[in-house]
Amino acid sequence: MNTKQIDYCIELSRTLNFSRAAENLFVSQPTFSYQIRLLEDEVGFPIFYRNGKGAELTPAGSQFVTYLTNMREELKRAIEQGQNFSAKYKDNITISMMVRQALYFLPEAMRLFEESNPEVQLTPVFQYEGGMDAFLRGDADILFTLSDETRHLSGVTVHNLFDSHIYLIANRNDSLTKKNIITESDLYGRTLMVGGGSPPALRAVQQRLIASGKIQYFNSADHDTTLTNVAAGRGVCLAPGFLNDHSGQFAWVPFDCEESFHCQLLTHKTDQRESLSRFLTILKKLYSEAVAFPL
Repeated sequence: MNTKQIDYCIELSRTLNFSRAAENLFVSQPTFSYQIRLLEDEVGFPIFYRNGKGAELTPAGSQFVTYLTNMREELKRAIEQGQNFSAKYKDNITISMMVRQALYFLPEAMRLFEESNPEVQLTPVFQYEGGMDAFLRGDADILFTLSDETRHLSGVTVHNLFDSHIYLIANRNDSLTKKNIITESDLYGRTLMVGGGSPPALRAVQQRLIASGKIQYFNSADHDTTLTNVAAGRGVCLAPGFLNDHSGQFAWVPFDCEESFHCQLLTHKTDQRESLSRFLTILKKLYSEAVAFPL
């Protein structure tokens, strides 16, 4: 299977017409049909039904094309990254995190680092799930994580970055936003969005509030869904400060509790590059100087 056959297959699944697909890809129909047939011979099952009107995906073909499309997109990104890298850079540092706002000072750290290290590319990667497994496989050089995830790990170096606290997120016109700090009793009679992949410290607070019997709750699939529900007036939520994008759309009010999140960076012990050390120094310095910054 080659990239040309992949592109032919994807285009035919889109048009379901051999003539139109061949025309769109600027090849003759016999050549196009021959390549599709070769692909089907290689995979060992028919991808398309042929009929007088054109083509139709078989059940197996439909599933195959879905995977093929995803694979082609990944390949496209890999080629683009390779082109970017070969044109300017001699080295690359990949930083993995679950969401963009997790490392608020990352863009500033990247700018400062690239001023003195223009030959090193910094590549952010976002993996809401599976980030730790990918890092341990060597797919990333730096991983943003919480201390709960780093116990009993070997072959890694742990870099403490900052402590993040728990905040109430509410619409800016909510009466709760007039308070400087939110207590448990302030939430009595309210609907609290819970779940959505909450880390252990946050789950403990949520369960404690629910156990009071004075708070309604609503299960939410993930953080973005939770924020959508909050924006729609369906309730409020508690979240780690490191998820705050500081866009001003919502009010973030400190919540009175002992729980917090110890945010860390992981690197591989075998990775002793000076460029990696320099970048970590810049990022940690930005956080150490942000004393009054809400986290």
